[in-house]
Amino acid sequence: MSPFDIPGCERRIRELEKEMNDPAFWNDVEKSKKVSKELKHLKDRIQRYNKLVSIIEDVEVLIELATEEEDMSLVPDIEKEINILEKEIKHLRLETLLKGKYDKNNAIISLHAGAGGTEAMDWTSMLYRMYTRWCESKGYKVDVLDMLPGEEAGIKSVTFQATGMNAYGYLKAEKGVHRLVRISPFDSSGRRHTSFASVDVMPELEDDLEIEIKPDEIKVDTFRAGGAGGQHVNMTDSAVRITHIPTGIVVQCQNERSQIQNRETAMKVLKARLLELKEREAEEKLREMKGEMKRIEWGSQIRSYIFHPYSMVKDHRTGIEVGNIDAVMDGELDDFINGYLQMMV
Repeated sequence: MSPFDIPGCERRIRELEKEMNDPAFWNDVEKSKKVSKELKHLKDRIQRYNKLVSIIEDVEVLIELATEEEDMSLVPDIEKEINILEKEIKHLRLETLLKGKYDKNNAIISLHAGAGGTEAMDWTSMLYRMYTRWCESKGYKVDVLDMLPGEEAGIKSVTFQATGMNAYGYLKAEKGVHRLVRISPFDSSGRRHTSFASVDVMPELEDDLEIEIKPDEIKVDTFRAGGAGGQHVNMTDSAVRITHIPTGIVVQCQNERSQIQNRETAMKVLKARLLELKEREAEEKLREMKGEMKRIEWGSQIRSYIFHPYSMVKDHRTGIEVGNIDAVMDGELDDFINGYLQMMV
């Protein structure tokens, strides 16, 4: 449904509210959560549309008033309202590009340090901060599922979930290898270093029927969680590691305080990874049929972040360049995400 199809949104809201009025509705917890989430999203969409209309009306009134009164002092107010209007339209336009099957879902993001040792681990922690800042700006909730700190500094790997409408639709644009070029703070000689980190983005599956996992296909290990979490976490075998025997995929979770919760979360991550594997195999089969099979290598970065000898972030897929690297590292990723989504239409 298009963000601009307001009558359609209103019809769907009436349908959902009628469904929620059924006394038996709340008996199905999972379904009630899903419906409530969709209802909130639709109401937010209408509220944003109404805000857009209100801004347009305000601008029209200000322009009319300034013209009639020949009052140039109103120009700054008009420019301010137009800037707000442009941002709102850009956001709505971006949402119209989300047409994938799983785009509306929550996202599971995994970051892994690549070549570069301590420097690469520090780079991974910088990316983690960048993505959490972006999530915060969108009102998404961030939950760390698993984290492996570096020996000296930074992060070896981290898996976290971004919870919010369209989180996967937006963040899927970030999947790939990210390259850092800078003077390393860990090099006493002050030499320039190049480091890599991989970003993997998967949708959280809301319907268990999407991927079926048989009990005899997995091996479950429990272990004592490390890192932050308090005495309870460190004194019990609450962390869970699940190995999918047919594929060799291994996932683990130690964020939750109980073993049951960690197992449920780890299973969600496993299902997301299996879905990703299934879709990747389908894409490769299609490429083979078309004669377009390409190798995916560690060095084929999607984006470069250059701190030295000049400051620039360049997306190699879309050609988009941003000179304000500090803003990007503070989570301003919309230009890159927008460019990617437009390219994929």
